[in-house]
Amino acid sequence: MKKILTLISVIALAFAASSCEKVDDNPQPQQLEVNAHNISGQWQLLEWNGEYLAEGTYVYLDIVRNDKTYTMYQNMDSFTNVPHVITGSYFLSTDVELGAIIRGSYDHDNGEWAHRYNIISLTANEMFWVATDDLTFSQKFVRVDAIPVI
Repeated sequence: MKKILTLISVIALAFAASSCEKVDDNPQPQQLEVNAHNISGQWQLLEWNGEYLAEGTYVYLDIVRNDKTYTMYQNMDSFTNVPHVITGSYFLSTDVELGAIIRGSYDHDNGEWAHRYNIISLTANEMFWVATDDLTFSQKFVRVDAIPVI
């Protein structure tokens, strides 16, 4: 009888162990649909063409959902620590082959962005863009709670 109970216990333990789902130690963040709601907010450019920005250099985007406008604060082309503020509008579309595309224009007759970008990844905290005409031109943004240079 003791052997039968031991055998039943071993079989039950084997079933219990095999029915458990493997816990992913490194779960991937959920991808979000690219739309004006999900990209709205405040973002910091973390990487440009796979490289981190030089220390002291920054680019922040404040993307507004309702009127599809943005404000960019950056010091990449500034000789002082005072941010260069750029405003404009953005447009989202979907390409059958590429997926979500973002393009934009600058206010004050400064024209359109130099590239259109495929938003290839969007999570709650990260966004990754690749230029549609130059796959080596990429930008990785991270969501921030506030833009510190305002």
